[in-house]
Amino acid sequence: MSKRALLSMAIALALALGVGIVATAKPPAGRSALADQLAAARLATGKYATSLGRARADGYQIITRMIPSMGYHYMNPTIQAFDVRRPPILVYERRGRGWQLAALEWVFPKKPVTPPLPGARYGSFGAACHYADGTFVFAATQDKCKPKNRKTGAKFGFWHPDLVTMHVWLWYPNPSGLFASFNPLVKPFDGS
Repeated sequence: MSKRALLSMAIALALALGVGIVATAKPPAGRSALADQLAAARLATGKYATSLGRARADGYQIITRMIPSMGYHYMNPTIQAFDVRRPPILVYERRGRGWQLAALEWVFPKKPVTPPLPGARYGSFGAACHYADGTFVFAATQDKCKPKNRKTGAKFGFWHPDLVTMHVWLWYPNPSGLFASFNPLVKPFDGS
C-alpha cells in the first residue's frame, strides 16, 4: 500500500475514533485541507451516524438496497452541488435492526477536472432505473424503465445516465482506502 493511501487511511481512522493526529513533520501539500474537509463532513453528518430515522426525516430516501461490500444507499434529491457538509448520498450498513452510517457519496455526470477533495478517487455506476423500494435495474435510457419493478412491484422513481461516483469512508474504516468504492470490512453485513 502506498504512503499516500496509508496516510489517508490513518486520517480517516483517527477521525472515526475521534482521535487527533500529531504531526511531526509538515504534511504533504493538500493534506491539511483534506483533514479540515473530513472534519467538517464528520461534524455535519454525525447526526446520521446511528440514526437512519434522522436521515429520512431530513429527506434521504432509499435508492439501493444492499450492494455487496458497499451498503444501502440513501439519497437526498434536494442536494445538487458539491458541499462536503451536505453529501447527497449516505451509505449505511445494517445489522439486525441497527443501522450504521459507513460512507458519504457524491455522484458526477463526468469525472471532475479538479478533484473536490484532495486525492479523490472515483468509481462508476451504470445508467439505471431506480424504484421506490431501493431496487434498481440497469438501463441505457429512461424509456427502458418500467412503471413498476417486475420482481417487487415497486413504483418507478427515477432514471440516471452513467455516473462517476466518489465514496468517502468517513464512518467505517476501509483498508482499501478512504475513496475506494468497495470495502471488504462490510462483507459481514452483505447478508443481513
